[in-house]
Amino acid sequence: MTTVHALATALADAFLAGDGWRRADLVGQGGLVLGVRRRWLWPVADAVLVAHPRPPADRPRELATFLSTLEPLRAAVAAAREHQRPIVIRARPVTPTRTVSRPWHTPIIDTVGDLAAMLDLSIEHLDWYADRRAINRRATAHRLHHYHHRWTDRGRLIEAPKSRLRALQRRLLTEVLGPIPVHPAAHGFVPGRSAHTFATVHTAQPVVIRIDLLAFFTHIPATRVHGLFRTAGYPEPVAHTLTGLCTTRTPSPVLRRAPTGLPHRATRLAALRTGHLPQGAPTSPALANLCAYRIDRRLTGLAHAFDITYTRYADDLAFSGDLTTRRIHDLIAAVTDITRDEGFQVHPAKTRVRGRADRQLLAGLVVNHHPAAPRDEYDQLRAILHNAARTGLAAQNRTDHPDFAQYLIGRVLWVGRHHPARAAKLATLLTNALAAP
Repeated sequence: MTTVHALATALADAFLAGDGWRRADLVGQGGLVLGVRRRWLWPVADAVLVAHPRPPADRPRELATFLSTLEPLRAAVAAAREHQRPIVIRARPVTPTRTVSRPWHTPIIDTVGDLAAMLDLSIEHLDWYADRRAINRRATAHRLHHYHHRWTDRGRLIEAPKSRLRALQRRLLTEVLGPIPVHPAAHGFVPGRSAHTFATVHTAQPVVIRIDLLAFFTHIPATRVHGLFRTAGYPEPVAHTLTGLCTTRTPSPVLRRAPTGLPHRATRLAALRTGHLPQGAPTSPALANLCAYRIDRRLTGLAHAFDITYTRYADDLAFSGDLTTRRIHDLIAAVTDITRDEGFQVHPAKTRVRGRADRQLLAGLVVNHHPAAPRDEYDQLRAILHNAARTGLAAQNRTDHPDFAQYLIGRVLWVGRHHPARAAKLATLLTNALAAP
């Protein structure tokens, strides 16, 4: 027997596939799908036109959901079931969805077919990578999974996409996500911003507060990612497919390997079971920033109310200014409430409050006077370079880094930034180390 959902979906597709959006047009399209113009199609068409004066060309699922609530349609299905006279769906037209709004300069992708063409895929391959039929999430064999999974010593789950999906995600990162602006308070994984820009605004402040969000990527659900793509103007089927390409559900065998001492274990595993951003996908940092726009806006407003400064670097929230002990407690309580309201969770054990007499550390930088790497990090790097000049790079590569020379160059640039004396000393040592046999 045809269900209410199946009938509503077929009629929604039929209505949107027609050339007109008048009562006669909708009844005619419904008659084509059912093989006959049933009487209840007229009141259904009237209700649709009242709820949607213009065709919801980008929202076929919303239209189908609305249709499934209409009493004439539900009564028709009930009567057919009672009298054993099934309502037969004789045709299933393809809904020509289209983009009806475009707030940013993102590419126009009207249909799932357009998305497949943009990514140089067939519809079947797009379905496979987006897992629209839930094959991947139910598969037990690792070769059928789209991600490699690894639990780190710190209790984080790295979900790294396999090469083909990673390539697709990189294209989406550049072409679809790139044009969408992030909140000014976000500094992690944003072109032109960095850990230094994140920390600089908190330099030489009486009090610096760092608050960590628990399992940041995991707590951004697929529903929020879908909402972002809909806000960007993409039709429901396109937004649904884009969401599938950028989110995942962790397979049960991987969850069973979770460390027994994992903090907040039940909460984190529950989030991993549902659709979420995978930590390890190239699209996840950008999507996390975009999905965190509302929490950034609310925390910025909270900071203004306290007359202090707020920035965020991935899951690190930083506040600084002149605060009394009482106001510090009030601020942390308010931040905890806002983050919970937005679907995130504060990691209380990692909250740090530091005054001028303490070492104020943000994103690995000490900000008491000016953003700089800690002295012990500088001393350690200087010792490595000094020893490398005497014994060679290989002898100092105790972590078996695949490109130790480039790693040292990056460390020198990091530690020497905004510190000319350190930079000059390290540059000399680096030159000697690279010249060593």
